[in-house]
Amino acid sequence: MPLNTLAWNRVRYTLLAPLYDTVAGFRPQRRRSLELLGARAGERVLIDGCGTGADLAFLPAGVEVVATDITPAMVDRTRRRGEGLGRAVDARVMDAQALEFADASFDAVVLHLILAVVPDPVAAVREAARVLKPGGRAVVFDKWVPDDREPSLLRRAGNLVSGVVATEITRKLGPLVAATPLRIEHHEPAGTGGFFSITLLRKPVSGGA
Repeated sequence: MPLNTLAWNRVRYTLLAPLYDTVAGFRPQRRRSLELLGARAGERVLIDGCGTGADLAFLPAGVEVVATDITPAMVDRTRRRGEGLGRAVDARVMDAQALEFADASFDAVVLHLILAVVPDPVAAVREAARVLKPGGRAVVFDKWVPDDREPSLLRRAGNLVSGVVATEITRKLGPLVAATPLRIEHHEPAGTGGFFSITLLRKPVSGGA
């Protein structure tokens, strides 16, 4: 990530951190997404782009949680939320496009509202696939343009503002997944007229890195 983009992401999400749970809480969607993920006690789960840790409440006890975000203010909030819930969270400042973890080191990865934010979403989803164990799964909750459509003029115009302030709204999920060994197992709308969706991905047991 270029330094200026890295710095801007940190600045804007530091400013958004106090408001994040209000504007991006999405509790029902997070709960549903993590139900589909089906994390089990003893598994190691990465929350990639953890924000304020809003997903922690919906992960079962006994799961080893590692949480990363590019913004120190978000990581601090995630750490404090974990403490408030009485659960250990290994929270670290880290770039989703260049994860500092070994290959095949997680059973599951949570990608909530991150792939529409990072400058290089292909790099981010490839990194998620890399750190997943063979047979591991990832869950994506985000906003997408349907793969078989082009973004409308209104949406493209809105993206000129939203892309600077918070998030891109003109990206497609299909091409990102196609750039990895991951496979779509389930996809469903997640409210807001289909603007958001939840997708369960799995890494093949063999044939992909």
